[in-house]
Amino acid sequence: MNQPVLIVDDDADVCASLKNYLESINYPTFVANNISKGRTLLAQERIRAILLDLNLPDGSGLNWISEIKEEWPQVAILVITGQGDVPTAVHAMRRGADHFATKPIDIDDLTIILEKCLEIGSLRRATGLQARHKTKESPFFGKSAALAPVIEEARLAAASEAPTLLQGETGSGKTLIARWIHEQSARRNGPFIEINCGGLRGEMLASELFGHARGAFTGAVDKKQGLVEIADEGTLFLDEIGDMDPEVQSHLLKVLETKSFRRLGEVRDRRSDFRLICATNRDLQQEVTRGKFRQDLFFRIAVLTVSVPALRNCLSDLPDLCYHILKSMSRTIVISQEAVERLQSYQWPGNVRELRNVIERAVLLCGSGPILPKHLPFDTPGMIKEDNSVEDEIRQKEADHIAEVIARCKGDVGEAAKILGLSRATLYRRLSAAKRK
Repeated sequence: MNQPVLIVDDDADVCASLKNYLESINYPTFVANNISKGRTLLAQERIRAILLDLNLPDGSGLNWISEIKEEWPQVAILVITGQGDVPTAVHAMRRGADHFATKPIDIDDLTIILEKCLEIGSLRRATGLQARHKTKESPFFGKSAALAPVIEEARLAAASEAPTLLQGETGSGKTLIARWIHEQSARRNGPFIEINCGGLRGEMLASELFGHARGAFTGAVDKKQGLVEIADEGTLFLDEIGDMDPEVQSHLLKVLETKSFRRLGEVRDRRSDFRLICATNRDLQQEVTRGKFRQDLFFRIAVLTVSVPALRNCLSDLPDLCYHILKSMSRTIVISQEAVERLQSYQWPGNVRELRNVIERAVLLCGSGPILPKHLPFDTPGMIKEDNSVEDEIRQKEADHIAEVIARCKGDVGEAAKILGLSRATLYRRLSAAKRK
């Protein structure tokens, strides 16, 4: 069963009775006699349900419900109190309680109610995961000799809990492989949380990873969960980890060593059980030699490695890859042999990402098909048009607008992403691209 339950009640006899019963039916159970201790246990343990009394020595359990729903939204709340009046029940439910019962409660009823509450919590987590995974694409594992080791290394990583480092050029498909590893692993039912470390610096990146307390820094107008916390029981994917600031590298190393972290501006330790996958387009061993990346952190994140080859080294797989991309777009358009040969004559510095852009453009130009050489953005075989002045100007204007929105949101990237209508991952990628420009 392994769904930890927290009892928050100042009556020692009630706590002892409930704890003994819950542990007898295989619920790991923790006890707190006040709100303060309850907060600490919620931060440190993966609590799935709370049995909450409303009259506590250091505050009102009724008022605490709102904080629980904000900080730990997937935790089910069962209010058990001697105050069995209807108005109290209504207030508790309005603030987010999942069920309300009065003392003394029948043990058989408690079992049924608790199971229902835990089921509600599981549904909340599943709904959150479905929203995150609404659009996903499977990686393409071809038949070329260059890709054979990738398949073997990825399968080994999926069968393991060890930190894994994906190495390869920009656009080679590292993010898709990271997601595939997660979906084939024992943590497939947990969240897959990704962040591009190249798009954020210093305090802003630390805030995204570890969260912050209200007033922790200028612009921190409210408390915030970090991605490390959100990734509990799932996978945290750090893209372009080679761009991470040294100070944040130190914080991450401590989290990996102690399995605990603190939000910026807090002194309370929190725990998160996540699997780490990282990706980089840099030679991290060379970065270690140059003093740009911590050696101890490198050893921590590279227990397993997956080397993703460049597309130019797998050109024999290109025809099948093109059809894989078309299938992911739900298109049944045919590519002519002449167009395939033209595509195979190009070296693809932008790898699979660039190929996808070329295919998407060709689909728009060819109508119902087939895709012909004239639908490809090539002047001559092996050459793509270099007149990108208009595109560069558009990208610069977009980058300026993104920076303006982030500044307006006082550095809150999540809020900026909502205003811009982008996912966080997309916003990070665009910030990273603007930085490279």
